[in-house]
Amino acid sequence: MMQSHIDFALASPEILLLVFGLAILLIDAVSSHPERKPTFILTLLALGVLTVVSLVQWNSGAVGRTFNGLYVADNLSHLLKVASYIAVAVTLVYGRVYAQARDMLRGGELYVLTLMALLGQMVMISAGNLISIYLGLELMSLALYALIALRRDDVVATEAAMKYFVLGALASGFLLYGMSMVYGATGQLDIAEISKVVAAGQQQELALVFGVVFLVAGLAFKLGAVPFHMWVPDVYQGSPTAVTLILGAAPKLAAFAIALRLLVEGLHGLAADWQPMLMILAVLSLAIGNLTAIAQTNFKRMLAYSTISHVGFVLLGLMSGAVAGKPDASAQAYGSALFYMLIYVLTTLGTFGMILLLSRQGFECEQIDDLKGLNRRSPWHAAILLLLMFSLTGIPPMVGFYAKLAVLQVLIDAGHVALAVIAVLFSLIGAFYYLRVVKVVYFDEPVAEVGAVSASCGQRGVLSLNGALILVLGILPGGLMALCVHAIQTSLGL
Repeated sequence: MMQSHIDFALASPEILLLVFGLAILLIDAVSSHPERKPTFILTLLALGVLTVVSLVQWNSGAVGRTFNGLYVADNLSHLLKVASYIAVAVTLVYGRVYAQARDMLRGGELYVLTLMALLGQMVMISAGNLISIYLGLELMSLALYALIALRRDDVVATEAAMKYFVLGALASGFLLYGMSMVYGATGQLDIAEISKVVAAGQQQELALVFGVVFLVAGLAFKLGAVPFHMWVPDVYQGSPTAVTLILGAAPKLAAFAIALRLLVEGLHGLAADWQPMLMILAVLSLAIGNLTAIAQTNFKRMLAYSTISHVGFVLLGLMSGAVAGKPDASAQAYGSALFYMLIYVLTTLGTFGMILLLSRQGFECEQIDDLKGLNRRSPWHAAILLLLMFSLTGIPPMVGFYAKLAVLQVLIDAGHVALAVIAVLFSLIGAFYYLRVVKVVYFDEPVAEVGAVSASCGQRGVLSLNGALILVLGILPGGLMALCVHAIQTSLGL
């Protein structure tokens, strides 16, 4: 597995993305097209090429470590990268008309910064070392700060960017301090080597546990877990909706990847220390996320608190994995958490995509009341939104039901029956605000000034596919779940 030489072929997706990003930046600089159509097409082409490259690597079994252990290629990284490419491509398709109507395409910054954020996410996903984790995290974060503030004349967006920047810098400091403590306690920066030191019992116990506390705090911020969730509703609401989707989809996959790399791969021997922390974060996220979402009238803000509650479910899956002497049970638990995160991203793409398609110049579809009577104006949009809300609620046969069921199953198998009951109770509370949206869409009178719904063929096609996947994966979830569990087993050595 370990390779002493530098193997550029393993890192070809990142190298290609950097080349594509710089080329698109140069081409955009000389392009005079007002709608930046060449930049848009080239960006989607780049994402298509990267998807093919990663799938070829995955299919050919290209796994290994290179750059002296800084970079890891394995089945988990291939899966998460392909999911990230698709998420970013779908985001750009949904957000193009929205961005154009709000004068966000004067230059190609939206596309280039999105690609740079994706590059940071890919480095995080393939990080085999504490240094590469931090480099990827900062590359992603800097691009996201700039994206949120892209509408320089929008006071609300600028405020959201400042909040995210200040709190993000604080969280990065937590993570970096935790990494320095782990390095001091183990004498290693390489995650695989840290795992060996912990397994051999050669670490300085107190310093290492202290470091783990800061690592978990930093990860909780990036995932948006309570009590490190303060930025999520404000930034989701304040950002232009196209940027909210860039922020809320693919970066969650990268944050989940570094949680797996650090806690499961590197510090699995300290599970007794980080497991209770994840449990507290999960229960608080389920409670605060669901209860606060009930009071929201802004749709984006409601979805932000919904995100916090879903992160609680992901953390429950992660904390169920540390079952002593049962590698199969551990792989199933981490696989369920991975499956839940992928399904969350798929559903987020659909819900925020719907907001983007229903918005138009001079009208932001941000209030729940803006959805009144949507079924009369566009039965197709209403049906897709119904599928999405049912999936978020966890109503069968939508895939959200199976995702929740999988996490509850591993919780019970790990002996956390009380936690499973708490998760179900808060899911029932969550059903109220999701079904309220369905009630507004189908049973309320339409607002006269909102007008008809219009979307391009490409947007309608992608949204239709998005909705169909929610239903199809709910009926046939076994393939994706098996893929997740296999990726965990082969990549994390369980």
